[in-house]
Amino acid sequence: MPTPSPKYAQDPALLALGAAIRSTRLEQGLAQEELAFRSQIERSYMSSIERGMQNVGVMTLVRLAKELEISLASLMSKAKL
Repeated sequence: MPTPSPKYAQDPALLALGAAIRSTRLEQGLAQEELAFRSQIERSYMSSIERGMQNVGVMTLVRLAKELEISLASLMSKAKL
């Protein structure tokens, strides 16, 4: 299980991105565990992403956006990034 990235923990950009992922997931009625499974990541890592505790890799973001049926650009825009 990945550990939180202390260097980036509580970074405003990561907090905003995590909130955007969480709100999109909830709008679609997906459980955190379901989105994690579909995106091929651990649920605990998904939780860390949503809490802004992980500096997420591009391919993970691509998979999350795909499973959320939103473009990566739209997800970033939703996070105001």
